[in-house]
Amino acid sequence: MISSLHAAEQGVGSKTIVLLHGFGGCADVWRDVIAPLAPSARTLAYDLPGHGLSLDFPGAGPAKVAASAVLADLAARAVKRIHLVGHSMGGAVATLMALAEPEKVASLTLLAPGGFGPEINGPLLRRYAAARSPSEIRACLAAMSGPRARPFDHIADTLCEMRQRPGQSEKLVEIAAAMTRDDRQGVIPREQLDRLTMPVMVVWGSDDAVLPFSHADDLPARFHVHHVLEAGHMLIEEAPDLIANIIRRNMNRRARPVRPKLTAAAS
Repeated sequence: MISSLHAAEQGVGSKTIVLLHGFGGCADVWRDVIAPLAPSARTLAYDLPGHGLSLDFPGAGPAKVAASAVLADLAARAVKRIHLVGHSMGGAVATLMALAEPEKVASLTLLAPGGFGPEINGPLLRRYAAARSPSEIRACLAAMSGPRARPFDHIADTLCEMRQRPGQSEKLVEIAAAMTRDDRQGVIPREQLDRLTMPVMVVWGSDDAVLPFSHADDLPARFHVHHVLEAGHMLIEEAPDLIANIIRRNMNRRARPVRPKLTAAAS
């Protein structure tokens, strides 16, 4: 059976890097990050359910559906071990994947991940979901980026082309409404995050207008946190070379075993 989940594959290295975009994006947004990674690694950049060439994936919307879909696709490809990278909504998906099948994830790199705190800029995300023209999309990207971000003309053109597919804009509006209901998002409990033993790197822009960088506070001590000064939410587009370097660095870290908590002996 052919999966209706689309992934763009590049590179032929022995290590496999899986890249999951944020809400409203597609596999193509990783282009400038993949360029320095692909020569020495195999990359799989997915269109998440409800996006791009995975628009018609059944039940698209919830992060749990996307996590199960990507894990099933990797199993169908006989990929046993991955270095997993997720941005925003894709970060929530990546985290759920690592919790579900930790033995498959060699490293986890999360870029301003969803689900790490309840606060979310619902109005901006709903505006972004409804944007159709290149100018509207560019304005939303600028609002989600840091003060020194360059214009994202090629990304805006890519996203505009994606949204011209029948049903795409309507699907994004539907997902955004569910994801930002009451201007809050679902949260992955901190005690679940503490179960992750693979190297975890969390990257956040100091000027993130979508998900506040304070969501990176009070994470498990073995998580590495990297704040990018004057960067906003669109880390892939704002700092692709830095993100590629962070991914490589996290891939080379070793997992730290979790020490069992001592309990008092019964008297």
